[in-house]
Amino acid sequence: MDPLPTPDDGWLPGARRVPSPNHGPRPPGVQPWLVVLHSISLPPGEYGGPWIERLFTNTLDWDAHPYFQSIRGLEVSAHFLIRRDGECVQFVALDRRAWHAGRSSWQGHDHCNDFSVGVELEGLEGDTFTDAQYTALAALLAALRERLPALRAVAGHEHVAPGRKRDPGPGFDWARLIRLTGWPAAWFASDAPGRPSTPERPGDMDRAGG
Repeated sequence: MDPLPTPDDGWLPGARRVPSPNHGPRPPGVQPWLVVLHSISLPPGEYGGPWIERLFTNTLDWDAHPYFQSIRGLEVSAHFLIRRDGECVQFVALDRRAWHAGRSSWQGHDHCNDFSVGVELEGLEGDTFTDAQYTALAALLAALRERLPALRAVAGHEHVAPGRKRDPGPGFDWARLIRLTGWPAAWFASDAPGRPSTPERPGDMDRAGG
């Protein structure tokens, strides 16, 4: 599979660019080596609307749906969103720290936002994802690997924040992603379980850069 083009400015030309203001600098000298996979739908279980992009760009009308009141004032982002039809949207340049993982740790390293790329899959936590999303995600990972030579790990939000987050959940097929990428299985969280938790609002990804 051909990877997406990867320019030097941190933005991928194969992705639709929708800049988010919710980002900050990475710590000096830190190169991203982890991809954190999330799932999101706004309102929960509804797909295809403008609400995710508006949330990540701080333009969401909090009165447009009753659910939005529960996340009112949230300031969050991810580097990428992969829609149900496989469209890839980029919100934050790769050299910047997106606000997606919140309190988190992986392989002995805390504050995963510092060294990770956040990828949101449009979907409901625990539900399945589309063929187009797996194809687009594998292509995106290939592009990231070319752009980020330190990249060596892929985990879910449920793995970096167990007990607090559960996405992308049991509906995500880790074995399929491993096959599509051809990467070593040891690079993936695979089916490593996260501890059960109560559902949380999507804003617990990160609040104001935490």
